[in-house]
Amino acid sequence: MDNNGDLYSNCHETGDPQLDKAIHQWITWDKNPRTKAQIEGLFQDRQVEELRRRLLSRMAFGTAGLRAAMGAGFALINDLTIIQSTQGMYKFLARSFLDFGSRGIVVGYDTRAQEASGCNSERLARLTAAVMLCKDIPVYLFSTYVPTPFVPYAVKRLGAAAGVMITASHNPKEDNGYKVYWHNGAQISAPNDKEILKCIDESLEPWTESWNEGLADSSPLKRDPMREICQVYMEDLKSICFHRELNSKSPLKFVHSSFHGVGHDYVQQAFQAFGFPPPIPVPEQKDPDPNFPTVSCPNPEEGESVLELSLRLAERESAKIVMATDPDADRLAVAEHSDRCGWKVFTGNELAALLGWWMLFNWKETHPDPADLKKVYMLATTVSSKILKAFAQVEGFHFEETLPGFKWIGKKIHELAKTGNEVIFAFEESIGFQCGSMVPDKDGVSAAVVVAEMATYLYHNSQTLHQKLQNIFEIYGYHISTTSYVICNDPLVVKRIFRRLRNFEGENSYPKCSGGHGVVHVRDVTTGYDSSQPDKRCVLPVTKSSQMITFTLQNGIVATLRTSGTEPKIKFYTEYCASPGKSDITSLEEELKKVTHALVEELLEPDKNNLIRRSI
Repeated sequence: MDNNGDLYSNCHETGDPQLDKAIHQWITWDKNPRTKAQIEGLFQDRQVEELRRRLLSRMAFGTAGLRAAMGAGFALINDLTIIQSTQGMYKFLARSFLDFGSRGIVVGYDTRAQEASGCNSERLARLTAAVMLCKDIPVYLFSTYVPTPFVPYAVKRLGAAAGVMITASHNPKEDNGYKVYWHNGAQISAPNDKEILKCIDESLEPWTESWNEGLADSSPLKRDPMREICQVYMEDLKSICFHRELNSKSPLKFVHSSFHGVGHDYVQQAFQAFGFPPPIPVPEQKDPDPNFPTVSCPNPEEGESVLELSLRLAERESAKIVMATDPDADRLAVAEHSDRCGWKVFTGNELAALLGWWMLFNWKETHPDPADLKKVYMLATTVSSKILKAFAQVEGFHFEETLPGFKWIGKKIHELAKTGNEVIFAFEESIGFQCGSMVPDKDGVSAAVVVAEMATYLYHNSQTLHQKLQNIFEIYGYHISTTSYVICNDPLVVKRIFRRLRNFEGENSYPKCSGGHGVVHVRDVTTGYDSSQPDKRCVLPVTKSSQMITFTLQNGIVATLRTSGTEPKIKFYTEYCASPGKSDITSLEEELKKVTHALVEELLEPDKNNLIRRSI
C-alpha cells in the first residue's frame, strides 16, 4: 500500500464501516494532490460529519445534469468524480451504439475554476476526453471555452453519439457541473439518465489511463471542432435572420454583458452575422472571471439588481436595449429604456411572448398557406406562461407543455421531428429560449441577436418592445405571472412541506382553497395524480425524484410549487391568464399578488419552516 494507504491504516477508524470504506477508496483512487489532501486532513482532524457529507452520497442527474460544489468527495465536482462519471458514460454509450467507436463524443467547457481544489472546467474537460481517448473513442474537444449551446449543436452537426459540457451555468462560483447531451442534441432524460448513473456506479475505480490528461494533446483521436462549429453555427444563424436590410442601418444601440462568462466573443460574432454593428460590451464584465467579482449572483434572471453596470453604461451611451447572457451563454435577459417609464426588465415569460410573436410573424410571412400551420409547434415548460397556448388557439398552430427543464423540450422536439413537425419556438420562464431549429436547447447567443432584429424592426415601425408586448396582451389576453422562490437547505423540511400538502385535510387530501379561492384542479407529477383527468392520472411523465404540485383556482389563477433540480430552493409560479378584452391590468396584478402571497404563507409556511425568502 502507498503512503496514503499507510496513513489511513494507522489512523483510528471512524466507527462507521461504510464511511471507512469510502475514505479508503478516496485516498487510494484520487491522484489530485489538493483534493486528496482535503480528505486526509478531514480524516486526521476527525471531521466525521463533514466526511459523511462529502463521501456517502453521489450526485444525481437533475434538470441540468450533474451539479455540485467543487471540492473533494464523491458528492462534489472534482477530477475523480468527473472521471467516474465519464467511465460510466463510456460503458453506457458503448452498450447503446454499435458505431460508438466511429461517432465519438463532443466535449466543451466554460471558464469556472476553484484554486483550492485545483478544479477548473478546462482540466475537467480534458480528463473527460482522456477517459474516452484511452478506450480509442474519438473526441471532439473544443480548444477554448464555448457557449453551452455549441455542444448540442456540434453533436448534431458532427453525428456524435453524445456530448458533455463542463459548466454550472448561472450557479454560484463555488459550483461546477457535467451536462450530458444525447445523439439528437437534446439533454439526456429518463430513462437514459438513470441508466448512466447505474453505469457510473459500476465503474467507480479509475482506469490508469483515465488520469492521463496529456491524451487530450497527444492522441490522434482527439479533434478540435472549434473553427468548423463556430463558422457553420454563425452561418446557420442566418436562417432566423429575416430583415437583414434593416439591421445595418439601425440607429438603435445595444449594450451586452456576458456576466464574466463566455458570451462576449460569440454574441459579437452573431451580431456580425445578422449585419449589425457590434453591441457595446460592459467592460467590467466582458472577460471571463470565475469569481464573478461585480455581481452578487451570476444570474441575469435576478433582474435590475444584477444588471446595474449594464443599465448605467446604456444610459451613458444612449442605448435603448440592454442584453445579458449568463456565464455559459445559454440564457438571456433583456431590458428596454423609455423616457417616460425608465428601465423595463422583461421577465422570461414576457420576453417569450415577444419572441413567440416574432417567430410566428416571420414564419407566416414566408409560409402564406394557412394549411402549413398544421405542422407547426411551439413548446413551453409547464411552469412557464400559457401565452403560447393563447397564440395557438387564435392562430391555429399546435402548442404543448413539457415538464420543467429544457431536457424535456429537447425530447419533445425529437419526437415531433419524427412525424414531420417543426418547432419554431420553445422556452422556459427562467429566461431560456430556443428560436428556430438550430439547437434543441436554450441558446442565449441566438436569442440575443433575434431580440436585436425584432427591436430594430419594431423601432423602424415606431413601436417599442414594451408597446408590442401590450399589443400582444390586448389581442391574446393579458398573461400576468409571478415567479420567485424560498431557500431551504434541509431536504427533510422540503419533504415535510410537500407531505403536508398531500395530506392537508386528512390522508391523501390536497388543500381545497388558497387565498380565499377554491381549488378546482390539482396536478401532482411527483405521484402521478391529476384531478382534471377522467382516470385521475397525470398526462405529463411522473417524476418521483423531484417535487411538483400545480393548483388551479376558481378565479383562473394557476399556481405551481416545485423543488429546483440544481439549487436548494422551493420555487413558486403563479399566473393570471385573462381572456382577450379584459384590460384592467391593475386589478389583475393586485389579485395575483394577493393570491400569491396567501399561497406561499398558507402552503409553505416560511416562518414555521425557517425558509429563507428571496432577497429583493
